[in-house]
Amino acid sequence: MEMNKFNFKKKYGQNFLQDVNIINKIINEISVLENDLIIEIGAGSGNLTSKLVQLNTKLIAYEIDLETEDYLNMLKSDNLKIIYDNFIKRDINKDLKYYPYNDLYIVGNLPYYITTLIIKKIIVSNLKPKEMIFMVQKEVADRFAAKPGNKEYGYITVYLNYYFEIHKIFNVSKNSFVPIPKVDSSVIKFVSSNKYKALNESKFFTLLKDSFQYKRKTLLNNLKKYNKEIIEKILLKNNIKLNIRAEQLPIEIFIEISNAI
Repeated sequence: MEMNKFNFKKKYGQNFLQDVNIINKIINEISVLENDLIIEIGAGSGNLTSKLVQLNTKLIAYEIDLETEDYLNMLKSDNLKIIYDNFIKRDINKDLKYYPYNDLYIVGNLPYYITTLIIKKIIVSNLKPKEMIFMVQKEVADRFAAKPGNKEYGYITVYLNYYFEIHKIFNVSKNSFVPIPKVDSSVIKFVSSNKYKALNESKFFTLLKDSFQYKRKTLLNNLKKYNKEIIEKILLKNNIKLNIRAEQLPIEIFIEISNAI
């Protein structure tokens, strides 16, 4: 859709995806069935929404900017519900109450400045999507999908990997958007996983935050208030040096330490 006269708003981080080839590649990553439900976060100009409608399953699209109504209201479908509101502040479970479905899929071109906040909202709301496919800033995608030992690996990496298998699908040039942002983007897929289970999730996440509190310090130095003997025993059992930093540890070791403590 032509956006020549649209008033783009920096406060919403509006960069609308215009590249049809990229839109089609995103659609090809979504494997929904008739009785499933898709949530789109940030419908914007409706370029992606118009393709999602063609998947012939129920679709709820959230959009905060009322000015996009002229574009989105052109999309006529019995399966489409557009909610003009802030996804972050919305009671999503209340919205979904009226939509029986088998599996939930969440899709979106996420504003860079609230990407992590949106994903945490989904987790805390206990929506339990089967898959999520997001367009995010390339550096953020690298952080989410980082492996132990990588400089991008941190608290948020382990936190998200506790809930999802994370796969970086492909990079997207900044020239695929209007207006053109300052950085390139990536499409990243989150697949729901039950692989990990901490005995006490609250304590596990607190341990994670403490482990990454000072990135240049060793794990043991960051965890001084915890039982040092228990941590050392687990590290030695797994043939891990005692001077290791948190960024080098896989999620399994954090869970083992948390469960033991």
